[in-house]
Amino acid sequence: METVNRRRAAVKAAFPATVPVMTGFLALGVAYGILMRTNGYGPLWSTLMSAIGFGGSMQYVAITLLVTAFDPLQAFLLALMVNARHIFYGLSLLDKYKGLGKARFFMVFALCDETFSLVSTLEPPEGVERKDFYFWITLLDYLYWVGGTALGGLLGRFIIFDTTGLDFALTALFVVLFLEQWKKPENRPFGLIGLACAGASLAVFGADNLVIPAMALILAVLLGGRKRLCT
Repeated sequence: METVNRRRAAVKAAFPATVPVMTGFLALGVAYGILMRTNGYGPLWSTLMSAIGFGGSMQYVAITLLVTAFDPLQAFLLALMVNARHIFYGLSLLDKYKGLGKARFFMVFALCDETFSLVSTLEPPEGVERKDFYFWITLLDYLYWVGGTALGGLLGRFIIFDTTGLDFALTALFVVLFLEQWKKPENRPFGLIGLACAGASLAVFGADNLVIPAMALILAVLLGGRKRLCT
């Protein structure tokens, strides 16, 4: 009974924090499921892709890889470029995930931009264990994405329309998350650093190659200015 009550308290605390992600992920998941369907992949394939290859933006990119001639090296480099930011996410969460037991394996697997945004900024309320709180945030976000994908795959059979631009929903979600972080004055210097580094990387390396240089530049700036930023 104590375990059930503890779990219930963790879910009750975690769910409100994930509501913005739920609304975004359901829309994005449905869009992804529909796009997969329109490219010849039914709900089973799209749901398995989300459940096993949980990659968000990379899953959208993978649609192109699935319908064109497969180049393993290109696919590897593209996946590295798109998801390189997770290396930096993982490094920044080493302390936060320390001592979480076996739950950390799933939490590492299911880490995404939105979950990172929540986990890195939220602390569990009084009476809720840290492991349970972060685990349920991660699990709920994961289920929103997989559930949205399944729903989109099923609906895609009945909805016929031009899907051009549908994948922009992913970009829109990132903008919303940025604006949510911007509301807190203490987060604004970090947002400005990110924008400046991304802009510099875009100017030097171009739109196709900016991700890894931008993340490396952001890391260097944050490490170099950590004393001033953390005061």
